[in-house]
Amino acid sequence: MPGPIVQIEDLTKIYGHGEIEVVALDHVSLEIERGEFVALMGPSGSGKSTLLHLIAGIDRPTSGRCIVDNVDVGALNETDLAEWRNRHIGFVFQTFNLIPVLTAFENVELPLLLTGLTVSERREHVEAALELVGLRDRMRHLPRQMSGGQEQRVAIARALVTDPALLVADEPTGNLDAHSAADVLSLLQRLNMEAGKTVIMVTHDPKAAAYSRRIIHLEKGELLGKEGQMLRTLAMGLKA
Repeated sequence: MPGPIVQIEDLTKIYGHGEIEVVALDHVSLEIERGEFVALMGPSGSGKSTLLHLIAGIDRPTSGRCIVDNVDVGALNETDLAEWRNRHIGFVFQTFNLIPVLTAFENVELPLLLTGLTVSERREHVEAALELVGLRDRMRHLPRQMSGGQEQRVAIARALVTDPALLVADEPTGNLDAHSAADVLSLLQRLNMEAGKTVIMVTHDPKAAAYSRRIIHLEKGELLGKEGQMLRTLAMGLKA
């Protein structure tokens, strides 16, 4: 059996100082197994995006540990953290984050420019990633020449091109119509089920969450439901 790819231990994130402190995450503990497709759900301000950003190494915890693929992310310095993110995490965001003046090929190639791959090796990786998302025939198109759904698929190809251990998606269908959203969610599901990618997705949409294998609910920085209750019971037992 594969072990967990994410181990979160008593994780807390506080923004601000003194009287204007905001507790975004409050002593959260959680494990995510390799090969899972997990949806993080909750109302605005529940801490779901904060949790995703801590897992992805975009932000750092105030206390607690976040271990991803056997690395304590919070213990890395900025240089090592940037290199680790590029190798191990694939990012998919609501706003696509494509560079308008670059073609689909050039946008997908960007993460590979930080590696030691040759030009021909980079081309091979980019073409394979675009093929995987069904856009190899659009590789010379600029973002403005594509639909929103195609732009998001290019963004997913860019996230995949370094063959990361983990895909993190923050509201990946938030800017898409229903048909394009379904295409993108089906693609993430296929990458999980057929390519074995671990996917963690933040969403407020129950229809989107239904594509995942497990739904984790947060509210006011805490886990809710059976999973959260089990963890709180365990924590109380340890303190007794």
